[in-house]
Amino acid sequence: MSRLQVVSGKGGTGKTTVAAALALALAGEGKRTLLVEVEGRQGIAQLFETEALPYEERKIAVAPGGGEVYALAIDPELALLEYLQMFYKLGGAGRALKKLGAIDFATTIAPGLRDVLLTGKACEAVRRKEKSGRFTYDYVVMDAPPTGRIARFLNVNDEVAGLAKIGPIHNQAQAVMRVLKSRETAVHLVTLLEEMPVQETADGIAELRGARLPVGRILVNMVRPEVLDAADLARVRATPRTALAKSLSAAGLGGARRGGHAERLVDPLLAQAEEYAERYALEQEQRAVLGELGLPLHELPLLAEGMDLAGLYELATELRKQGIA
Repeated sequence: MSRLQVVSGKGGTGKTTVAAALALALAGEGKRTLLVEVEGRQGIAQLFETEALPYEERKIAVAPGGGEVYALAIDPELALLEYLQMFYKLGGAGRALKKLGAIDFATTIAPGLRDVLLTGKACEAVRRKEKSGRFTYDYVVMDAPPTGRIARFLNVNDEVAGLAKIGPIHNQAQAVMRVLKSRETAVHLVTLLEEMPVQETADGIAELRGARLPVGRILVNMVRPEVLDAADLARVRATPRTALAKSLSAAGLGGARRGGHAERLVDPLLAQAEEYAERYALEQEQRAVLGELGLPLHELPLLAEGMDLAGLYELATELRKQGIA
């Protein structure tokens, strides 16, 4: 299992939820996981029902088996200040630059630098060790930007090529890429069984492979339960309306006489069955498309009660059952 797990996906697919559940799943059996947020949305804090995360690593959950989940919301400005202090010992001058707005200016005009800082902080956590020689974190899970820009975000070496050809920034980018393009990293894509998210997932995988970044798994989120299979749907279409009315009547849903309550139920039920059949066919088509991408494919259920902290633990359990963690 790769130690850096990057999770991306089209907006609305629940990638932050899946990243959080994955962090919980990986933290099982006494492991320690760091869950990293890079988009500044405080989505992790909301999921774990805690206050907004500061720019520091903070324990936010205990996983089944006693493992721990820590979280870090990376602030690019503070990361740049930390970086400048590390390499240039700016001290108070760095704080003055922040007050003048120079830090925000630098990370805005040079988005490649911003991405180096964000990915660099996560990679530093992957490599960090205790005095005993043990890794500080067994796993680092990154809630990454959406699929549309994930390859560019991770391919920081190309992004800073025109910005810095030598020096600490260049060296930092090289060190980050050594982690991101190694077996230590896996990039997972979250999708839904819908045409647009599936197409964006396919495009994202092609871009990641083109950049020689390690693609991990496809995680299909919010999968609705299968009520009728293909054989059931075929039987529905082949059964006469009168037979359906009689069956409804036999079930105690009104008389079978013409115009009776049971007969009035037939058309709405058939319409609902047809709507379900259309969705079933679409989902099967999208499963086939995903299956052709040549990656491990996993499905996570749509939770009937909605997503809360209990639901997050439920998804983590499902991930462990499927052998992802």
